Amino acid sequence: MCRGLAALPNTCLERAKGLKARVSSFLDWRLLCYAYKLRKPRLTLEECLRWKESFEKLLSSKHGLYAFRAFLVSEFSEENIAFYLACEDYRNTKSPAKLRSKAQRIYNEFIGSEAPREVNIDHETRDITQANVKSPTPTCFDSAQYRIYILMEKDCYPRFLRSSAYRDLVSQLTKKNAKAATKKA
Repeated sequence: MCRGLAALPNTCLERAKGLKARVSSFLDWRLLCYAYKLRKPRLTLEECLRWKESFEKLLSSKHGLYAFRAFLVSEFSEENIAFYLACEDYRNTKSPAKLRSKAQRIYNEFIGSEAPREVNIDHETRDITQANVKSPTPTCFDSAQYRIYILMEKDCYPRFLRSSAYRDLVSQLTKKNAKAATKKA
């Protein structure tokens, strides 16, 4: 998370916005290229359209998760899905010794005040999580993970579904299905 943006000169902010626009289009292109590779034998139009049914269906699809992650990278908010997935991995950890080290790593990377990939959670949730990490249990990140899940579901997921990358992917898969149907007839 950037600190002190207001202190930067306007020219820096304008350049950063321009760079973001160029990187976003590159990442949209990269997402589409990867999706085209995936769709050869695996990704179907039906699966791609299922992503629209719910955020959970998007996350439960290997291809959907990759596409959503690429979209978040293009929006400079990839830390959200990275944190969510790190918490899922953490929750499935059986060894108490590994719980402690994983909890500290997740806290340092995503929650701490100087975290390099700091997620946007309120102070109360941050304080609860900080206290939980001192005596780690499999559920110590639950409240923070829930906040990030809701943020992605209510904000990022609808933008993903409206993105040109997702619409282009659906369009390409629709054309592919139409060609295949024409060949069968």
